[in-house]
Amino acid sequence: MSKLSGKVQTVLGLVDPDQLGRTMTHEHLTMSFECCYFPPSPGDEAVAENPFQMQHMYWLRQNQYSCHENLLLHQEVGAVREELLAYRKAGGGAIVENTTTGIERDMPTLKQLAKDTGVHIIAGAGYYVDCTHSETTRKTSVEKLTDIIISEVLHGADGTDIRCGVIGEIGTGWPITDSEKKVLKATAHAQAQLGCPVIIHPGRDPAAPAEVVRILQEAGGDIRKTVMSHLDRTIFDNGELLEFAKLGSYLEYDLFGVEMLNYSYNLSVDMPSDSQRVQALAFLVKEGYEDRIVIAHDIHTKNRLTKFGGHGYSHILKNIVPKMLRRGISQHQVDKILIDNPKEWLTFK
Repeated sequence: MSKLSGKVQTVLGLVDPDQLGRTMTHEHLTMSFECCYFPPSPGDEAVAENPFQMQHMYWLRQNQYSCHENLLLHQEVGAVREELLAYRKAGGGAIVENTTTGIERDMPTLKQLAKDTGVHIIAGAGYYVDCTHSETTRKTSVEKLTDIIISEVLHGADGTDIRCGVIGEIGTGWPITDSEKKVLKATAHAQAQLGCPVIIHPGRDPAAPAEVVRILQEAGGDIRKTVMSHLDRTIFDNGELLEFAKLGSYLEYDLFGVEMLNYSYNLSVDMPSDSQRVQALAFLVKEGYEDRIVIAHDIHTKNRLTKFGGHGYSHILKNIVPKMLRRGISQHQVDKILIDNPKEWLTFK
């Protein structure tokens, strides 16, 4: 693996880690999320069929998964290109694109977006949650899944020669299914051979992240080289958060810009506001975890693009960083979270 060692692998090839700059570690630029469609409440069907109007914007923010068209981010390549140009102008340097097998990964489009905008794009290898697994995937052995993931990193994904630079987001639900466990084991085996970064989508239960870590560790994975996503909708108790942090993964708060009253996939969850997310970051920094935090927006629906009145990929740089500084996180610590930590994570061992 000497060719990859010490480098970051983007869709345009290997780059020196210092070239990345400010990095969003969990975004999507082209994908379909129809796998997770959630039917609208009775009486809202007409709005769901025609949501992109000013009078419907609040409904769409609160019910973004209940409109088929909103889940087809891959239809907005032009808008995403403009967003990436704005992101670069705002000081952004790189984006980790977390679209994997099962949610319409599009490697040629990612490569073209990188060429058009100058933003470093790192693509994800592997598989999403169980409901997106094909029958072939379910029947495939851990060894064969390992070979497929390794090939996506070393040779190219989806019949192209465009290589992935991270494994993930590897999707799990709760409880974790047998097929998801196989993918996790294959992920750990591939990571052990490649020395590469991994990123996980855990199930929506406070116990889910630690269970994923256990499975990965038992299979030989490197938890220090692994990001646990979506902690802002998963672990809310500070004591439980610190217990999980001790396990050693990167701690990702990646739903900046999402503020909703009722979280469709788990109504027991009170989705935090951006201000509460910043408070959580400040708490983790105070507890000594500034070297283990990464952040992002996880944009995966149309309504979150600025074209449709959303916050866009520059929201953290423009709005959240000033808030972090006002809440006692120093510029040095902000730079760790946005530059140094992603760089260390993304660099092949």
